[in-house]
Amino acid sequence: MLEAWFIEIVKGIGRVLLNPLLYWAILLVFLAGKKRIRRERMDFGIKIFDMFSEWKGTWLYSILLGLIVSAITIGLGVVFSYTTILLFCIITILVSITGRFTLLSASYTLGISYFVLLFLPTVMEKQKIVSAELFSTINYQGLVILIGIFLVAESILLLKARKGKTYPELVQGSRGGWMGQHHIKKLAVIPFFILIPTGLITSFAPYWPYFTIGEQSFSLILIPFIIGFDHIVRGNDPMVSAGKLAKSMMILSFLVLLTAWGSSYYSWLSLAGVIVGIAGREYLNYRHRTKDHERSGFFQPTDKGLKVLSVIPNSPADRLDILAGESIARVNGNKVVSITEFYEALQKSGAFFKLEIIDRAGEKRFLQGALYEGDHHELGIIFTSSPHRRIKQNKIGYGS
Repeated sequence: MLEAWFIEIVKGIGRVLLNPLLYWAILLVFLAGKKRIRRERMDFGIKIFDMFSEWKGTWLYSILLGLIVSAITIGLGVVFSYTTILLFCIITILVSITGRFTLLSASYTLGISYFVLLFLPTVMEKQKIVSAELFSTINYQGLVILIGIFLVAESILLLKARKGKTYPELVQGSRGGWMGQHHIKKLAVIPFFILIPTGLITSFAPYWPYFTIGEQSFSLILIPFIIGFDHIVRGNDPMVSAGKLAKSMMILSFLVLLTAWGSSYYSWLSLAGVIVGIAGREYLNYRHRTKDHERSGFFQPTDKGLKVLSVIPNSPADRLDILAGESIARVNGNKVVSITEFYEALQKSGAFFKLEIIDRAGEKRFLQGALYEGDHHELGIIFTSSPHRRIKQNKIGYGS
C-alpha cells in the first residue's frame, strides 16, 4: 500500500512538467511585470519593484496551501478525469490572456469549466469526430469543493498582501489633476495533488473515494493551479481595503463550501454553489469599486504634509519603515506641503536628515537617518505628482 502511494506521488510530481499551466504562469508574471515596470518608468521615471514582484513571497504560502488542499482532496477521494483537468487548464490560459489577474479567481476558472462541462456532453452527442464518452463522467461536486477551497486560499493571499507590496500608479482625476492609486495585485501557483482514474492506488476505506467517477484504481497528478487578483484602490488605504476584501472573500468561500457539502445530498446544489461563487465574486468586485469611487483620493496632497504614495525597496525610506499612506509633515524642522519644499529642505540637511511623520492613525513620530553614496536623492519616497513622461515632454517642448 505505502509503496504504491510513493510510486504514484513520484509519478504525479513528474507529470507537472507536462502541464502547460506551469510555463504559462511564468510567462504571465513576466509579461505583467514588464508592463508594470514600463508604467512605473512613465509615471515616476524609475523602476520601483522588480520583474517578478507579483510572484515573490508566495512560494511558502503556496506550498503550505497546496499541502492542505492535497490533504482535503485526497482525504475525501476527489477524482477527476484527464479531460476535466485539461479543460480547466485551457480555460485558465484563455481567461488570463488579457493579463487581468482578477479573472484568475477560482470562481471564474473553475466556474466556467463547470458550465462548459455541464453543456459539453449535449454538444458532443451531435458530432462524431470526438467520442462523447470522454465527457460522460464528470465530478461536478469536486469542482465546487475546489472553488470553495481556493477562495479560502485567495482570501489568505489578500491578508498577506495587506502586509506586503502594493503597486502605485498615477491617473488623471475627473477635474484634470493627477491622483495616485494602488493595485492590490498578486499571482500565486498552488501545487496540489488530485486523484485520476487508473493506477496503483486502491480503496483503503469503505467511503473512499467519496467523489468518484466509477474507477476502482487511481493515480495522482500534481496540478500547478494558478490564482490571482488585481484590485485598484484610489480612495482608501490599500492595506485597509485588502483586509476588507479578504474578510468578504472568506465569507463567500464558506457559502460555496456549504453548498458543496449539501451537493452530496442534493446534486443540484453543486450548480447553486458555482452560481454563488461567480455571482458573489462579481458582487465583491462591484462593491469594492463603488465604495472606493465614492471617496476622495486618498493619496492627494493635504495641508498636513506630503502623502507618501510608495517607497522604493532598499532605499533610506524603506530602511526607516516609512509606509505608503503616511505623510511627511516636516523635514529638518521645516514644514513641507509640496515636493519642491521637500526637496529643498532635504538638500539643506547635508548627509543627515530628520523627519516628522504623521502615520495612518494620525499620530506623529520622528525619524532621523543619514544619506549614503548611491542612495536615492529623495530618500526613495514616491509622491503624487505629474507623470515623469509629461514632465519630460514639457521640457523638450520648451527647449525647442
